[in-house]
Parts: sequence; C-alpha cells; structure tokens
Amino acid sequence: MAQTYDRGAVEDIGRWREFSAGMWAWVLHKFTGWVLVGYLFTHIAVLSTATGGADLYTGTLQGLEALVVVRLLEVGLLAVAVFHILNGIRLLFVDLGLGLERQDQTFYASLVVTGAIAVASVPTFLAGV
Repeated sequence: MAQTYDRGAVEDIGRWREFSAGMWAWVLHKFTGWVLVGYLFTHIAVLSTATGGADLYTGTLQGLEALVVVRLLEVGLLAVAVFHILNGIRLLFVDLGLGLERQDQTFYASLVVTGAIAVASVPTFLAGV
C-alpha cells in the first residue's frame, strides 16, 4: 500500500495550475450557466415589481439603469451569455465528432470572441452615464 501525505489547502490551490484548456472550458461553462440561472431569478424578481403598477415598475428600471455598476454588470452579463453560447456550440461540434483535434484552439477562440464582443459593447452600455 502506498503511503500518502496530505499537504492541505496549499496543494489543493496549486492544482489549478494543472488544469488544461478543456478543464477550464468545463469550469467556465458551469460557472456561466449558474450565473445565467441567478440572473434569471433576479430578472423575475425585478419583473415582479410590475404588479405594483406602471409607475413603480418604470421607477425601478430607471433607478437601476442610472447606476453605473448595473451598466457594468450588464456588460458582464453579455460576456457570460456570449461565452456560454459559444462554448455550447463548441461542445455541440465536439459531441458530433467535429474539431476533436482542435478543442484547445476553439476554446481560446471562444474566449477571444467573447472578450472582443464585451469590449465593443462597453460604449453602448455606458452611453448616457
């Protein structure tokens, strides 16, 4: 029987460096999926203010849109959604047997395209601030 030695949390943190592109794709896909689920519940909560009348609903939306942090979060939401979509399409092709040799490159491409779209959207989301 081999002897093992537990190095504690330091070793566990160091293992993140060992992750390959495929593992990072998996982690980010799961993370962005959970962020989108969280946004869905938040979105439903904001929409529920519509039952208080049009003025309350409009006031809630205008109050949120006036905050710079909300506009920056919208850029983040766009980036999360775009990455999740692109990585999902990448996974669909992999499941179909297409691009199996280029999984790392397609993951990096999805990150680059996501970043480009997010950066290009900043002027639109921050217009009028």
